[in-house]
Amino acid sequence: MSEPSSFFHVSSVLNRRSIARHGLDWSRMSGARGIAGSRRPEAEGIFVCRGEEEAGFFFQINNTGGPVDLWSVDGIDEGLLVDNGNGFIYLPGRIPAARVRLVRADVPSESGW
Repeated sequence: MSEPSSFFHVSSVLNRRSIARHGLDWSRMSGARGIAGSRRPEAEGIFVCRGEEEAGFFFQINNTGGPVDLWSVDGIDEGLLVDNGNGFIYLPGRIPAARVRLVRADVPSESGW
């Protein structure tokens, strides 16, 4: 088993209230498009990134139609992460609200990060 690490998740500000209340839950995706512009979950899990530099990439490709938030996600076992085939990783399932923390709010959609 791998050592738990901290990761980040980028999401539309429209999802902030739901994330704060329910955590990160792919089945609740309806308030806003995904970062890549998808209207439906691309996987039954939560996409995460390692470090703020990788999060910056997601700020640049933001296709949600508005500003986004950066969430810190704690306690992820790296051994459980799945590569979606395009080099992006996700954790199958849901992540409880107790393990996420808003670290940057209202990042503009055209952020130079």
